[in-house]
Amino acid sequence: MITITLNQILAGDPCADGWAKILHARGKITEQQMQEAVDGGCVPKSYSKLADDESFSLAIALESNGLDDVLWSLRCLPDDHRLWRKYAVWCARQVQHLMTDPRSINALDVAWAHSDGLATDEELDAAWAAARDAAMDAAMDAAMDAAWAAAWAATRDAARDAARAAAWAAARAAARDAAMDAAMDAAWAATRDAAWAAAWDAARDAARDAAWAAAWDAAMDAAMDAAMDAQKAKLKQILDAGHWVE
Repeated sequence: MITITLNQILAGDPCADGWAKILHARGKITEQQMQEAVDGGCVPKSYSKLADDESFSLAIALESNGLDDVLWSLRCLPDDHRLWRKYAVWCARQVQHLMTDPRSINALDVAWAHSDGLATDEELDAAWAAARDAAMDAAMDAAMDAAWAAAWAATRDAARDAARAAAWAAARAAARDAAMDAAMDAAWAATRDAAWAAAWDAARDAARDAAWAAAWDAAMDAAMDAAMDAQKAKLKQILDAGHWVE
């Protein structure tokens, strides 16, 4: 089991929010005191005197504070780079299927080997540099794709606006030049119908885009929640066992 003390956390200069939550979890302050500290973003200095050297399982903080605070707390403990490098690689492996550049996957392989003492610091640095270059290349490609998409959208919008302007101009000309009221009425009716059709198309497209956006956001939120739950569960396994768990 991996344990920690309040004094070790305090020595790391925790944020007010996290410090108040762990003090409450350890029974040092009331729920109201915790909430006041969280809402105010400030913990009274007197609370520092509540810290002690009693060890407790760091896994407890997963429930009271959450994943981010526990990961931060690890820096307050004696270094165990190998264990936490394995955890970092494990987290990255969960999205390895999205990695298209072999340099990124190789960096994970080397980092894992390094955690087992099977790769040197130099090999780890080289793999990290290669993965960084891969990320830079991907960012450049994404920027170029975005630029092309923006240019295409601008061109498409300009063409659509020009077509609409031409249609309105033609309708006005037809209405102005028509000698008979019937012709003018027909022209205006055509223009009105075209305007309604354009408005309907725009509304339909907007509704479709909104639906896709909502579905995408919901899927992304669900995926993020699932990923965090998996990371939290894996971290709890490690904290409870005190070593890497397959």
